[in-house]
Parts: sequence; structure tokens; C-alpha cells
Amino acid sequence: MKDIYQVIKKVRISEKATMLQETTGELVFEVDRDANKIEIKKAVEVAFGKKVASVRTANYDGKLKRQRRSDAGRTAHWKKAYVKLANGETLDLV
Repeated sequence: MKDIYQVIKKVRISEKATMLQETTGELVFEVDRDANKIEIKKAVEVAFGKKVASVRTANYDGKLKRQRRSDAGRTAHWKKAYVKLANGETLDLV
């Protein structure tokens, strides 16, 4: 298993993430692309000391970006994890 600090990269804070946290108690993290749901669950439980009920993941491809007329590149691919805490568990990240 990877180090927990390599699995969780950062907390994603957006309008959607804030609404999810307030309504369903789900947290949104940007995680390592190679991490699976079991590793994400263990990393959140160890890092924050909370019990995790479920984990959903989504992979995102990097966007195509241009510098000048012909210089094309891409932003990095990344993975998002929606982590639902167990009943009675709360964590205020926002």
C-alpha cells in the first residue's frame, strides 16, 4: 500500500463539493490516479480519524491547452474521489 500522503493530494473545494458536504456529508478529494477505492478509504480513515462508509471515483482527462499558434499541450490527467462518511461522522474541511 502507498503512503497515505501520496494517495490524497488535496481537497477539492467548489460549489458542488460544498453542497455535497452540507447535504449528504460527502467529501471530495483529488487523489493519485493509481489509487484504488480501498487505498483511498484507508488513507482518509488514517489521516482524519473518521469512519468511511463508501468511496466513489471519477477519472478526468487533462484539457488541451495552447500557448501560441502551433504549440499544443495538455494539462495533467487527474482522479477525483467522493468519500461518504459513516453515520454520525462529520468533518468540516470548508
